[in-house]
Amino acid sequence: MAVATGTPARDAQAGGVTRHAGHRPGGGVVFHLVMAPVALLWVAPMLFAAAIAVRSFDDVTERGLGALPASFTLSGFVTAVTEVELGTALVNSLIVTAPAVVLALLLSSMAAFGLSRYEIPFRRTILLGMLAGNLLPPQVLLIPVAKMSENIGTYDALVGLVAIHVGFGLGFYTFVLYGFMRSIPREVTEAAVVDGAGSMQVYWRIVMPLSRPALAALAALATTWIYNDLVWALTILQSQAKFPITAALLNLQGSYVSQWNVVASGAMLAAIPTAVVFFAFQRHFVSGLLVGSTK
Repeated sequence: MAVATGTPARDAQAGGVTRHAGHRPGGGVVFHLVMAPVALLWVAPMLFAAAIAVRSFDDVTERGLGALPASFTLSGFVTAVTEVELGTALVNSLIVTAPAVVLALLLSSMAAFGLSRYEIPFRRTILLGMLAGNLLPPQVLLIPVAKMSENIGTYDALVGLVAIHVGFGLGFYTFVLYGFMRSIPREVTEAAVVDGAGSMQVYWRIVMPLSRPALAALAALATTWIYNDLVWALTILQSQAKFPITAALLNLQGSYVSQWNVVASGAMLAAIPTAVVFFAFQRHFVSGLLVGSTK
């Protein structure tokens, strides 16, 4: 026999039914009725591209893009990888994205640690300056950055593209990590200092592990932004052999403008890495976005 506790949520759990406080019967049905069409609308472009990617060229030509598939073939993927060399472009994107994300988060975490834990003069002005730099539209800086890259010898080089992404991401990443690190109680780091830990030990062994949710969320966002970049790639790179996947897809649409199955196959291949990163960091990504929401 269940004993009433006086709390509706606990009484529901005691009766074998888990119910959150404030839950109203029928709310779940209304939620699904509203969100199901929205979710379908959201995934419709991806389903449309996937349906075209597995159709043959003759099927698309004879029956149109909007028709249901009457054939199934992976020839579009084979053409995209072998003839258009999207595999090389995909490798170039990974060569740019991986070091840019790691370097940007490492440097920004060091900057956020210093600004949040030490009394640095004008630190608020420094933070606002770094954040204000991210508000400038990239189009304003295209010519100055291109000229600067020519002068220092990083023009048409992947390392130059990595440096640009690291530089432009530092401000936003530092601002986010600064807010997260300030929420870590000072007693935690002060106890480590009393035990003899130096600044680098406190940063690497105390603050960095505690900042893992924020770092994971920023890593997922940075990977998406850098991997999908097209503006800076076209500004810095000239050789097609060095193009990332986004620039290669742009060329693919020009060369294979009538072969929609090849274009759709290339787009599907380009979306795989970002989807893998999102699902790998999904748990940390959600928790990182919710940090501070209950404070």
